Amino acid sequence: MKKQLLILMLVFSGGTAFSQMNSDYNYSITSRGYGSMQMPKLFNETDPVRYINTYFSGLMVKFNDNQINYRLGGSYIKQSKTFYNNCNNCDIVKGDVTDYTFKVGFEKNMNFARVQPYIGADVGYRSNRFIGVAENVNALKAEQASAVKLPPVKMETSKNGFILSPVIGIKVHPTPQFTVFVESSLDFFYSYERQEGVTEDANNYRSLTRTNKSEFLLNPILVGVSFHIGSNK
Repeated sequence: MKKQLLILMLVFSGGTAFSQMNSDYNYSITSRGYGSMQMPKLFNETDPVRYINTYFSGLMVKFNDNQINYRLGGSYIKQSKTFYNNCNNCDIVKGDVTDYTFKVGFEKNMNFARVQPYIGADVGYRSNRFIGVAENVNALKAEQASAVKLPPVKMETSKNGFILSPVIGIKVHPTPQFTVFVESSLDFFYSYERQEGVTEDANNYRSLTRTNKSEFLLNPILVGVSFHIGSNK
């Protein structure tokens, strides 16, 4: 029994000593490595829950204060996207989506060990924009049959607004200067949306809508690394 208690004391004391070494660094530079995330819905796309993969899409600076870390960061994503609009037999839309965010927040470590669970929250600003072309699915079939087809429509939408993100994650500290982390978050996105469509023919018909929207977007996994600098010893 005494031997078991001694082992537990050594484990906890070792974890505490490591945490104290880690907190001796005032700042952390964090890079987002791999992420799986849900993007804001575009028009009336039929599969808005689909996730995208991102690689090295953002940076973050952390200000360390013992168990509390204050976070300031941003991300930038630009990808091509193809989706069905309204229904799977209605329109197919192809284009590019650009998304960037700026966030400020905090995270709280739950223990003083090499493996640290943490919780936190971020608030900030998000901008999401898509530019592409929509073609009617039946019109594409008509073109293949050499029949008269409907003209394509240039589609553009933008969402700008407020974002709130609760965060949960876990960190692993191989060395005092280096950390690997995995976290998940849920974005509440309240935005002003502007949608525009222009037919690419002689009539040049234009439609325009403006509205305010809110949506929840799940980011199930984000993997990254942190480098600690600015020793205060």
